[in-house]
Amino acid sequence: MVSRSADPAADEASVRRDFWPKLKAVARSIPFAEDAVAAYYCAMDRDTPIHVRATLIGALAYFIVPFDMVPDFIPVVGFLDDASILAAALASVRMHMTDRHREAARRALAEEEFG
Repeated sequence: MVSRSADPAADEASVRRDFWPKLKAVARSIPFAEDAVAAYYCAMDRDTPIHVRATLIGALAYFIVPFDMVPDFIPVVGFLDDASILAAALASVRMHMTDRHREAARRALAEEEFG
């Protein structure tokens, strides 16, 4: 798990506060938007096991942090590190991401005005 801080509660609060504004700012630039939103819904689902929630919150916290290994403003490669972290988190918890989380992500992306 990648984390912004040593405090999981602070990471969750940051993800809850900063995820949607960050996604709206970059949704057209990233091919993994649906996976990120599905991960968000899975992480915020109280029925999701705590270790899965922690893994996803860590990956989403890395996504929203304004500074990271490869700055997001660099065309094409700016989100590769974010995508890699999220892909690794999703691979490790895939069995816990339900059709309900994916459908909620599709609905959210269809309903929101991104970009």
